[in-house]
Amino acid sequence: MRSRFSAFSVGDAGYLLRTWHPSTRPPGVDLGGGLRWTRLEVLETTGGSAFHTEGTVRFRAHYVERGQEGHLEEHSRFVRHGRDWVYAGAL
Repeated sequence: MRSRFSAFSVGDAGYLLRTWHPSTRPPGVDLGGGLRWTRLEVLETTGGSAFHTEGTVRFRAHYVERGQEGHLEEHSRFVRHGRDWVYAGAL
């Protein structure tokens, strides 16, 4: 989750697509729009250990857009794909 937030922050669309499950991955990611991601709060997690095949992360991502602060909250599902954890979508 933190690495995906960092990828959004620096505009690394390739990393975001590589860490998205193939069954839910869009053809592309548009990172334009003038948002500047500033901070991530992880609010809750379930699963996600070496013994799990899936887990969830509830988070709040803070941003600034046109000088106005805002945030996005999501409860996300992550699954193992091969040896890697990948984003499967919002719950």
